[in-house]
Amino acid sequence: MTQKKQILVVEDNEFNRAMLSEILSHEYQVLEAENGQVALDILQQHKNSISLILLDVVMPVMDGYTFLDKVKVDDELALIPVIVMTQGDSEEDEVTALSHGATDFVPKPYRPRIILHRMANLIRLRETAALVNQFQYDRLTGLYSKEFFYRKVRERLDENPDQEYTIVCMNIENFKLYNDSFGREAGDRLLRESAASMMSWLGEDGICGRYSADRFMCLMEKNQEKSDREFFFSEVHSERSQNVDNVVVKWGVYEIIDRSVPVEQMCDRVLLAADSIKGQYNQFYAVYDDNLRGKLLREKAIADVMETALAEEQFIVYLQPKYSLSDNRMVGAEALVRWIHPEWGFMSPGEFIPLFEKNGFIPCLDRYVWEKVCVYLRDWQEKGYPVMPVSVNVSRADVYQSHLVDTLSEMVQKYGIDPSCLHLEITESAYTDNPDQIISTVEELHRRGFVIEMDDFGSGYSSLNMLSQMTLDILKLDMKFIQNELAKPAAQSILNDIISMAHRMSFRVVAEGVETKEQTERLQAVGCDYVQGYYFARPMPVKEFEALF
Repeated sequence: MTQKKQILVVEDNEFNRAMLSEILSHEYQVLEAENGQVALDILQQHKNSISLILLDVVMPVMDGYTFLDKVKVDDELALIPVIVMTQGDSEEDEVTALSHGATDFVPKPYRPRIILHRMANLIRLRETAALVNQFQYDRLTGLYSKEFFYRKVRERLDENPDQEYTIVCMNIENFKLYNDSFGREAGDRLLRESAASMMSWLGEDGICGRYSADRFMCLMEKNQEKSDREFFFSEVHSERSQNVDNVVVKWGVYEIIDRSVPVEQMCDRVLLAADSIKGQYNQFYAVYDDNLRGKLLREKAIADVMETALAEEQFIVYLQPKYSLSDNRMVGAEALVRWIHPEWGFMSPGEFIPLFEKNGFIPCLDRYVWEKVCVYLRDWQEKGYPVMPVSVNVSRADVYQSHLVDTLSEMVQKYGIDPSCLHLEITESAYTDNPDQIISTVEELHRRGFVIEMDDFGSGYSSLNMLSQMTLDILKLDMKFIQNELAKPAAQSILNDIISMAHRMSFRVVAEGVETKEQTERLQAVGCDYVQGYYFARPMPVKEFEALF
């Protein structure tokens, strides 16, 4: 059975309310209010379900005109049609009611058939308008809906065949995280502000639409977009970064050359451009071209098979030995993952690791590596080999998972391994993202017996003050940092100062990427504890590593 539409009758005379209820109740569900204030209270509770308001003008507490004025300033309430009922039928009364925001006007005494027809027409008109508006406009931001944006872009292109145009996409990174952290109201406010900033940039001639939750599209003349591109994209990024924490804006640009391409496909391409720089520091926009398309198609092909590859154990763990500089003895290893695909062959980690970090698959791969390393450690223990700790990567995405500490603790317990045999490498850049969370997570891991290494030190902008707050065991110097410093004369290098500082803070130091005898001797001279690199050994399969025991 179809639910009846709700009508709000606002009338101070009880007899009149009863009469209207009798007239309306066969077709509508009637709510009653004896004055404007009561009516406002009812509207706050039922505004989404009330189809129409019948309003008397002369009432105590709050009259009809005051009620109309208050309703008019509320965007949602103003959409509800209002029929004003008064004792008089003069033109002046009607104009006054309409000027205060009434939709229609009927005089008393009531004429049931006239009232019912006018109500039905207004409700139908409102619902039709709402459907049209819903199709054409996004309710939250006021921008065009995706489908209507497509239509408006095609119309503009057809109307101006000689004008060159560009489609620009704005994507808010980490929007879901922002929404979860600050609430939906703050998220909606951010979306409205973003839409307003785009419209302000576009001006009156621009066409702008909301493509999806946190993505906006606009069509603009190519000469305007190109002239403003560098300035606008960097300015918006800078302004957004200063005003809103944890929010980064990325832009995609598609220059329309072939107008026969469907608008939907143009938008797909500009999205590819915006997504291509997702997670990349200090890069605000990307322009679509065929090279980008080829790269993204390759990334999609990799992403399509990554879960199958993990299930089939196509990922192989290699180990690169670490050596002590004091006696040239092997003291451990770092676990490195390699992918050997049955059709594509050996896959470079430089190709798939950044992609997995970007698409969120890296925690799954990390857990796979941790488990493999735990199996190796258990096997060595059972074979009576000397204790040989192995370092594994803990990515930024891992650190932000609330169950990280428990996952690692349960894993070493499962295989009967001392946690100190599993060294955890956390990259330097992760410490600058959310220091408080990193510090608390690292402290708990350290308390449970894990050895913590700061990986890639020297590749970013670590705070020395933050280093003093960290519960660390090992500082691992970045390969490029090592090579750059060793290329300088000893008097100009800060390598000795870094290692001395680390030792004062009770950190041991590992140097990555050591490739020559001269580099080894310099590192030994400045007091570096451990080294790894091609000069000593390349990453190798586990069986080869075991032969070194």
